Amino acid sequence: RGWPTILLLSAAFGLVQAGLIDQSLFHLEFAADDPAWATEQPATPIPGLRIDARNLLNFVGGHMIWSFAAPIAVVESCVPRRADRPWLGRVGLSVMVVLYLGAAAIIFSESNSPLGATPAQMIGTSAAVLALAVAAFAIPRRSAPVPGRVPPPWLIGCGAAAVLAGHQQLPGTWAGAAMDVLALGVLGALLLFWSGRTRWGRKHVLTVAGAALVVNAVTSFWVEPLGNPSYAAKYAANTVMTLGVLALLAWAFHRLRHPEATTGTESGAAADSENAAQPQTVARNRSIK
Repeated sequence: RGWPTILLLSAAFGLVQAGLIDQSLFHLEFAADDPAWATEQPATPIPGLRIDARNLLNFVGGHMIWSFAAPIAVVESCVPRRADRPWLGRVGLSVMVVLYLGAAAIIFSESNSPLGATPAQMIGTSAAVLALAVAAFAIPRRSAPVPGRVPPPWLIGCGAAAVLAGHQQLPGTWAGAAMDVLALGVLGALLLFWSGRTRWGRKHVLTVAGAALVVNAVTSFWVEPLGNPSYAAKYAANTVMTLGVLALLAWAFHRLRHPEATTGTESGAAADSENAAQPQTVARNRSIK
């Protein structure tokens, strides 16, 4: 059903993870051992809800963009021939559900504390998750693309990187939260507008997703890690992760440029499917004549 549905479902999963599983959304003192958390206490509490607006943007928005949307876009680019088909069948989906629920149970048991969500907060979060899921499938399907100009992928990627870097670095104040919502909203509106044009392609989508991954990788260099590791270990890990991200994105762009570079099994399956369809096509053409 397209990216609007994917993003709404990603937001729903973000709420599930931050609001129901580890409940970090309701832990205003969730990571007391985190150096950054200890010096940057939440400054944008929402009265009556016992949550912080900035944390809501960071946790749910972070899951929506970095846990789901960007990885989906990169994987679709790495395997463009399968991008428009389901990744898993019934067995695969069943296995993934069991694994996800098992991991969720472990995280929930380890993070559950008196500072977690209240019953009312759990009910409210569940209702919001359900509303997002319903909206994801209730929105109308997008119409066919219309002619129109679209900025080049590199320019859209630079703009996305600037907005997402700001999302990571804006101060945890009401002014910072307002600027964050405005910037993300403008970026989302522009991407929605451009994606309805015929010149919009997978390379544009990959560039936006790649910008998100690169921003996170680069940001890791000045984030203070947990556990007080040596600077050599920290920067070595940051460097390896960044190089891994760049290598993955390079491979994804290569696959978009050369989608025919598939394995023999894929090519054979595609050829068999095409050959099987030829008699039906000939029959339809004769019928039309």
